[in-house]
Amino acid sequence: MNANRDPHPDKVGEALNAQRFQMIKDIARELKGDVVFPTCFDTACRLRQELQNPDLPISRISSIVSLEPLVAAKLMQLANSALYRARGMPALDLKAAISRLGVDLVRITALAIAMRQLMRSREMAVFSDITLALWKHSLKTAVAARILARTHTRINPDEALLAGLVHDLGAFYMLYRAAQYLELLIRPDTVKFLIMQWHESIGVTLLSALGMPEEIVIATIDHDQPRAVPETVRRLADLVYIGNILAGTHFEWLHQDFDPDAGEIGVVRKRFADILPEMESDAQEMQAVLA
Repeated sequence: MNANRDPHPDKVGEALNAQRFQMIKDIARELKGDVVFPTCFDTACRLRQELQNPDLPISRISSIVSLEPLVAAKLMQLANSALYRARGMPALDLKAAISRLGVDLVRITALAIAMRQLMRSREMAVFSDITLALWKHSLKTAVAARILARTHTRINPDEALLAGLVHDLGAFYMLYRAAQYLELLIRPDTVKFLIMQWHESIGVTLLSALGMPEEIVIATIDHDQPRAVPETVRRLADLVYIGNILAGTHFEWLHQDFDPDAGEIGVVRKRFADILPEMESDAQEMQAVLA
């Protein structure tokens, strides 16, 4: 026996294909039971559960949030940012910040922080280019959906913001899981391919497993599949779809070559081009707050 032989040789060909689909099978098995997600998501899930009661007084909400210093700090920043600062005095304490933002944004901010912490984790370092592009894409989609909700529908803008923020959570989850497979860890292009093929369906199952509202889960289904946008936009799913296109579809954040102005995607971009400056400005503001 050759003592210098690598006991764990690099997988290629069919062996590599088997490894790719082993990850998919492992994810499918996990999503049927307990979701294996980083501990940073525990805070977001716990806060969401504790703040389910719509009759909680602001003082109680403030007490709960104050136990999570990072969330509390980001809420203060967000409340005093250009996105939410009303005329007059700034929010000087957590109660004032929560009163200005509302409970929904408390939940959304906690989730956004968890996503940001995930992409900064040591395990994800090898995918830093992908995760950063995905993070920026998610923020742009979220703010675009929020703007569209406010200007074109009667849908709660915060609900649209949440739907846009989590529409690609399946891709984040796949990156996290891929980092646990050596053969995939050193092959980011293979991971990109798997994400393109599977992130939508995995994302829908993941959001359900995390207890997201049904309307949010439904709104993310087939968000990357080209379709005609109705003359009058009424559905949350349409806001996510349009926001996703305006933010750059998955082909763009995966650095694939395609014409962004061709076909139905080009039609959508042209039709809603007027919100692009506000989308870019709001996304930059959110990125700065959540940095």
